[in-house]
Amino acid sequence: MPHLLSPPRDQVHGRQTTKRIKLAAHHDLAETRPASKPSKIFAPFRTVGLVSPTDVPFTVLPLGKTTFQVTTSVGRSLHTYDLRRGLNLVFITRPQTPEPITATKAWQDKVIAAWGGSQASSARGVWVYSRGKKVAELEDIHGSPENVKQFLIFGTWIVGCCSTRIEVWKSNTLEHYTTLVPPYSGPNGLSRRITGGICNMPTYLNKILAGREDGTVEIWNLSSNKLIYTILPAASNYGAVTAIQPTPALSLLAIAYENGPLIVHDMRHDKEVIRLRSVTQGAPISSISFRTDGLGAGEDGRHSGAMATSSHSSGDITFWDLNSGGRRTGVLPAAHNAPVNTAEGISGGINKMEFLPGQAILVTSGLDNALKSWIFDETSFSPIPRILHMRAGHAGPVSALQFLPPESEGTEANGKWLLSGSEDRSLWGWSLRRDGQSTELSQGNVQAKAKKRGLFGHGSGGHGPESLKAPKITCMASSLNRDGGIGALPGSQAIWNKTSNSKGASKSNAADSSATGWESVVTGHEGNRFARTWFWGRKRAGRWAFPTSDSSNVTSVAMSPCGTFALVGSAGGSIDMFNLQSGMHRQRFPAPLTPLQAKQLRLQQLQTEDSLEKEVDPNHKKKYKKGQGKHTSAVTGLVIDNLNHTVISCGSDGKFKFWDFATGLLIHEIDFAAVGRTIVSLRYHRPSDLIAVACNDGSIAVIDLQTQRVVRELSTSFSTITDFCFSSDGRWIVAACADSVVRVWDLPTGHLIDASRLRSKCTAIAFSNTGEYFATACEDSLGIDLWTNRTLFTQVPTRPIEEGEMAELDAPTTSGEGGQSIVAATLEEPATDAHSETAVPSIDQLSDDMITLSLVPKARWQTILHLDLIRARNKPKEPPQRPKSAPFFLPSLPSTSNPSSTSVPNDAPSSTTTSDTKSRHLTKLNHAPEPSTLTTLLHTSYTTNTHTPLLTHLKALPPSSLDLALRTLDPSSPATELVAFVQALTAQLRGSADFELGQAWMAAFLRIHADAVVREERVAEAVGEWRGVLAGEMVRLRGLVGSCAGVVGFLRGV
Repeated sequence: MPHLLSPPRDQVHGRQTTKRIKLAAHHDLAETRPASKPSKIFAPFRTVGLVSPTDVPFTVLPLGKTTFQVTTSVGRSLHTYDLRRGLNLVFITRPQTPEPITATKAWQDKVIAAWGGSQASSARGVWVYSRGKKVAELEDIHGSPENVKQFLIFGTWIVGCCSTRIEVWKSNTLEHYTTLVPPYSGPNGLSRRITGGICNMPTYLNKILAGREDGTVEIWNLSSNKLIYTILPAASNYGAVTAIQPTPALSLLAIAYENGPLIVHDMRHDKEVIRLRSVTQGAPISSISFRTDGLGAGEDGRHSGAMATSSHSSGDITFWDLNSGGRRTGVLPAAHNAPVNTAEGISGGINKMEFLPGQAILVTSGLDNALKSWIFDETSFSPIPRILHMRAGHAGPVSALQFLPPESEGTEANGKWLLSGSEDRSLWGWSLRRDGQSTELSQGNVQAKAKKRGLFGHGSGGHGPESLKAPKITCMASSLNRDGGIGALPGSQAIWNKTSNSKGASKSNAADSSATGWESVVTGHEGNRFARTWFWGRKRAGRWAFPTSDSSNVTSVAMSPCGTFALVGSAGGSIDMFNLQSGMHRQRFPAPLTPLQAKQLRLQQLQTEDSLEKEVDPNHKKKYKKGQGKHTSAVTGLVIDNLNHTVISCGSDGKFKFWDFATGLLIHEIDFAAVGRTIVSLRYHRPSDLIAVACNDGSIAVIDLQTQRVVRELSTSFSTITDFCFSSDGRWIVAACADSVVRVWDLPTGHLIDASRLRSKCTAIAFSNTGEYFATACEDSLGIDLWTNRTLFTQVPTRPIEEGEMAELDAPTTSGEGGQSIVAATLEEPATDAHSETAVPSIDQLSDDMITLSLVPKARWQTILHLDLIRARNKPKEPPQRPKSAPFFLPSLPSTSNPSSTSVPNDAPSSTTTSDTKSRHLTKLNHAPEPSTLTTLLHTSYTTNTHTPLLTHLKALPPSSLDLALRTLDPSSPATELVAFVQALTAQLRGSADFELGQAWMAAFLRIHADAVVREERVAEAVGEWRGVLAGEMVRLRGLVGSCAGVVGFLRGV
């Protein structure tokens, strides 16, 4: 029987709800976050790896009959993907919202986004975006304590659903119209909550439906602001309404309950039509969608009536045929990750699923940071779709980061790929040039394996397909010198075979991979005794799973620079070396002993203990026997030197060891345990042969590989180090600490030069080998934050700072708003620091016999070589547009179309104007232009043979001014200015000063005046003289280097 209610009354004010008038005053919402102090070295760039990390459902916008655009929320920005382009990213909204986005809705060619904080007093608002740009705002709701969770737009209404209230705006004026508050009923007001969202029924004018927590569905009239009807549940134990959706058939509404079935209800007659029982127990339906292309139902799929349902608590999608009383036609298992590992911070479940209008395509987004599109095949009908496109990222916090090394020096992809491992058991490769190239490295057909083992559904014991993946990555190593690219080992091979010493199999594997290359990435995994290999070129798992010799878990891995050998360190202290080409075990550190050798070694140790009267020279290095020196606890770091001569290891026993690569003998060790420290991790900088180890007391020790001594000790004030790395040039050490601070030390001085506090704890960091980017991963984020290095193009003061002088940083954004690119950094004014000036005198050159580099900033002379590229990047894409109307404060000019508006008659003679113009031209011809400063200095340098003033002037010019000065040199015969310039560079070269600066100047000169050098004999002779002086200097320098190398070699031999 219909349950009619009287018009609602506002429970707060005790009166009927009335329409609100538009407020004349308009205010801009200020940013509620505290202002942050920038870092001196790092500038935020952007965030990668975010697709759909929030529980805000996506929204779909059809673009005619050609394509659809899908918009997802990534926090405070929106990402728009084009379906026809394979879900390529086309728009990122700017500006960011002040608070996280809570709801979105596509409308015409726009997207509406509601934002707000978690507190009742937080700022809130609704913004309108078009093609990624903010174009309007909906009228503010003053004093609203709730965020908008869902939008509904139809007719002239924009309806926003909050937790307990419904806000209504006019779509034509964007004015706030009214607020609908359900009446109070039930204990503690719980039944006032709207848990099933809102929807509208087609052909029902000005009517909306809202599903409530007490199981009822309300029908509201927006025009009269009245609750006109309430649909009651069939049973009181059905629980809250979790989803409502109108069917393609008129007056039929699908209602899903928390503890009850899914019911198709006839609104016109208020009766149940179809009842469907949910497949998955404990997973209430949260999303319902109907297929509207007239297909998908029936035995042959040629009938209408197909429906799909999904749940926040499951990654499965269930498909239904509503004909003949309704039946389940199939289940798409594990469409998204199920939320089974929430304790580890891994998200899952499906937050929305929607059939595209008139298409056989289903779009889904999950809390696993994935957006997918599925397509139904028509020729061989199947009720279960197949994957069409996918964009995804990590579903859990990042646990390991590493920039992929280049295949060779100077390659285009150098520093443009980033590897990351995560809590969700995946390994991703991120392209910093194009997001569409980013991909997850395949671990085989996990879905097929899970289906074979029965891991789908509630009978799997909570272990879904993700449990078949390799465990969380804790360490990784890579080398692309032997990577075969996409053609490495063509065909299909089994992945992660347990290695064996079978000679036949090893020879076959080696022969197959010798021509095409082999694996280039090795990873260690949490709680697992196998280190796994990966093909980077093929983006898939490799052939080998290398076990530890003592069957304990893997704690560290390393690869040789040649890409042939992999080292595996274990929690028990063993170190094993494997050949990546054949998968065979090659060496142990220390080398194993036969029983006879072990007995002899024991006798020698007893004899050594008896001869205590012998004095040991403290400067003499101890000699170790075969089989000695094994780590007594976990190996926390491994590395191989550049020449494959030495293996370096460290462990939690506080020992830092040097091993012979070929024999496995221990050469030398440094004992940190003597001062009560254990080693947590190790990093190696190959160009400088420096190794840094992080200790448990928060300190970092830097060791020179050649001298095998500690050369620096750095302290973090007893804060635990979570990760650290070298800068690309080896001058800095950057460390992320447990107190959410990223610290930077200058190695030559040992001073702390920068400290920046992030919003949350940083778990992994990496520095690109080109020095352009610095990557960080935080424990509360699924994305990877990228920062640019300011010091590449600007002079940054690096004075020592105290611990209290740290910057407060906001993380980069996916849109790059507020960030700084490399090109933008070149145009930034150098930072000034009042404390950066020191009293240390500057000496330009110690001796005339020494080749001295310039004190001019590196960025200045490097920019000269790439100035054309910088100008091309900064060139505007479009010409400036002429304004439609002049500003109001400019006076109006007389119109040329109205002859009467001019003050000069048309028949007035123009002789006066002509004579004035001629006189001005004569004046310009009579006065010759004054010579510039550069011209004067060139003339003085040529006549007096004094080049110092000219060189000083050139060093003071910025790159653009120097380029202009070179282009204005007079190349006409006798080309005196060109000759003077080259002679000045020759004198500079003879003085052995500013060596690299002179080379850059000459490169720019030859690029601009190459034709003059060929044409003018005097210029060619001057350039030839400069070249002869350069050749002499190179011969002298080569002799000095050879002499020094000989002396060093002699001392090593002694």
